[in-house]
Amino acid sequence: MAHILLIEDDAGTANEIALELVAAGHRLTHHLTIAAALACAQAPGVDLLIVDRQLPDGEGLDLIARLRGDGCRTPALVLSALGSLDDRVRGLRAGGDDYLPKPFALVELVARVEALLRRPNETRDTRLIVGPLDLDLLAGTATRAGRPLELLPREMKLLDYLVRRPGQIVTRSMLLQDVWGYTFEPNSNVVDVHIGRLRRKVDVAGEPQLIRNVRGRGYVFDHAG
Repeated sequence: MAHILLIEDDAGTANEIALELVAAGHRLTHHLTIAAALACAQAPGVDLLIVDRQLPDGEGLDLIARLRGDGCRTPALVLSALGSLDDRVRGLRAGGDDYLPKPFALVELVARVEALLRRPNETRDTRLIVGPLDLDLLAGTATRAGRPLELLPREMKLLDYLVRRPGQIVTRSMLLQDVWGYTFEPNSNVVDVHIGRLRRKVDVAGEPQLIRNVRGRGYVFDHAG
């Protein structure tokens, strides 16, 4: 049973969602506004956020961005009547993990909730020290054995994702879904290009290789070198 925080000001929509999720075995807390939900969203024990964009006291994406800035990594599903491509991209870039335009079928909402809850249960630490790597996610800085790594935001997110899964083969599909937020696999080499840039910054000549390519399968982070 997951504890889900729903932030939705439309009573009818909130009631339908609550009935469906409780029937699926989850525990649900519902708030109408950002102000009322903030303390609950920041507290431990919440497994998933469902956030409407247009709330009485502000933009739901601003709440998500604030939580991400504070180091909160609780998965967030964004709901909105704003369903254009630009709106969906904005939602993902603000820190949302998935975006569901209104109107939607409740069966799809439940499926998306279940998919988000199946993701690895990462720690919420904002400082990661693994082997020679030191990542400060709040400051947006990283070093290897004291050597500063000049990483772009996407590269930092990629490294964070890999570091939390040492020894695990991470596929391109996993990276596209969890780092880029794609629910489909584009016909491009975007993952390979970004991983290549990241490896050139993290693994310089003379240092043990931390990020390895597993031919035909994906990549693996090995802090033992």
